[in-house]
Amino acid sequence: MNIHEYQAKELFERFGVPSPNGKVASTADEALAAAQEIGPDNLVIKAQVHAGGRGKGHFKNGFQGGVHLCSSPEQVQEIAGKMLGEVLVTHQTGEAGRLVRKVMVAESVDIDKEYYLAILMDRESGAPVIVASTEGGMDIEEVAESTPEKILREGVHPLAGLQAYQIRKLASKLGFAGDQAKAFAKLLSSLYKLFISLDCSMVEINPLVVTPDGRVLALDAKFNFDDNALYRHPEVKAMRDTEEEDPREVEASEYDLNYIGLDGNIACLVNGAGLAMATMDIIKHFGGDPANFLDVGGGASKEQVAAAFKIILSDPNVKGILINIFGGIMDCNVIAEGVVAAARETGLELPLVVRLEGNNVEAGKATLAASGLDIVAASTLADGAEKIVAALK
Repeated sequence: MNIHEYQAKELFERFGVPSPNGKVASTADEALAAAQEIGPDNLVIKAQVHAGGRGKGHFKNGFQGGVHLCSSPEQVQEIAGKMLGEVLVTHQTGEAGRLVRKVMVAESVDIDKEYYLAILMDRESGAPVIVASTEGGMDIEEVAESTPEKILREGVHPLAGLQAYQIRKLASKLGFAGDQAKAFAKLLSSLYKLFISLDCSMVEINPLVVTPDGRVLALDAKFNFDDNALYRHPEVKAMRDTEEEDPREVEASEYDLNYIGLDGNIACLVNGAGLAMATMDIIKHFGGDPANFLDVGGGASKEQVAAAFKIILSDPNVKGILINIFGGIMDCNVIAEGVVAAARETGLELPLVVRLEGNNVEAGKATLAASGLDIVAASTLADGAEKIVAALK
């Protein structure tokens, strides 16, 4: 789950991570009021969408940039009017862009130096790792490619936690000294407490800045949370903005289905994440393009399967469907009943290939055969992939 920058500021304030004062607005008049409250000048307005590269982005109405420095509340109001209700296109959104429903008005601070700072879960070690660089304010991927030696990594023991010597080590390598080193230490300690307390999978500050008066501030932030731990944090779950997400993924989450939309035309319905990945791979191997990742889980009900079927059919790019089920806990006949119910309800006319194997497979095959639907049976995963690719050709 992602959150907006203005919500990140709320979490920073809660955990004592220093950040410039800011307020969210949904209308130009609200933006004006926020700007008047924050200060008469030295203001910045930022479009609030779940995408990076906002400053270099452009709006489909011709207005350039999703981040602007402003010298007066009236200028904030004017720019808010050009952003709100318009579509912002960045390198991360693609040409479709994102509709801007909110803007954040914040104090603009003078900057002496920009840094990059992030805490994330390292999959290889299964523990948190701190990533930092003196090259802040730019894409970290670009830094990693052009000057990888400027990226610092510091692993954190999951039980011992972040140690004082590790903070001093990072501060030294980043060039902090004296009061600035103390300010950085306080910020990083608070940030790590936030990361652990809220079950984050990533907290990224880009840039982390030092001001002429020596303050160390988190200027821009991006959060990711472990979805499996959100039940422990209802206040964070309430920050979810479903309007920023693919509506198919939102609907899938309501049925506890794992769905991610892709660009291909062969829809997949599979039980198990690993099997779903293998199914996508073998479709590519035989010359096809998967339209989605869809894992219905190990114990899906007939209703969940029917919902999954309808979700993949809501994608207009889908021209064929491959169902690949290996029944362990899952009952193959439950899958078959869900497929038949959904196919009848939607009036399915697309090619449908089904491969069932495992628990109660004979009953599942019998249910499909007795349905009277035009379903192509496959004996193996490779057989199913070949058949669905051939059907589309």
